[in-house]
Amino acid sequence: MQLVFASNNKNKIKEIQLLVPSEIQILSLEDIGCNVDIPETANTIEGNAILKADYVTKNYGYSCFADDSGLEVDVLNGAPGVYSARYAGEEKDDDKNIDKLLFELSEKTNRKANFKTVIALNLNGKQHLFTGIIDGEIIYERRGTNGFGYDPVFIAEGYEKTFAELTIEEKSSISHRGKAVKQLTEFLKSK
Repeated sequence: MQLVFASNNKNKIKEIQLLVPSEIQILSLEDIGCNVDIPETANTIEGNAILKADYVTKNYGYSCFADDSGLEVDVLNGAPGVYSARYAGEEKDDDKNIDKLLFELSEKTNRKANFKTVIALNLNGKQHLFTGIIDGEIIYERRGTNGFGYDPVFIAEGYEKTFAELTIEEKSSISHRGKAVKQLTEFLKSK
């Protein structure tokens, strides 16, 4: 079975391919000839996932799924949230985003946060949503070189290593995206 994942983010695609059963082949936007950076104009994580999935289904006719993820920091009222990738500007620079986050938290003792992923699946004319959340906290400086985004400053509850210090397999087994993809996979197996 082939399923389009509405993304060209090679890190995300690699993570997702590891998580789904081997009989499901993940196709990227590039694989279907879509070179458009699909606008993420919704004001919620769910909304952006739906926008991306609907864009592919409407314009290319494929069954597909899309995800959107965000880091939600308690003391920042859920920010950066839906704006996680663009927190420090439109160029989507991971280092600048982390710098801004650490600056915003520099005087804060409550560093509780969570990562949230929502997957929107368009299959056989119906839409299904799957949500994964992992709680944790933001540390004071970067640690680790694996992963992407805010991984170097996020430690999941019950762990001592940041997401960037875990292997991709370790991270995928506990992450927000891993949890959402597991729900997606169980759903697809039931079909």
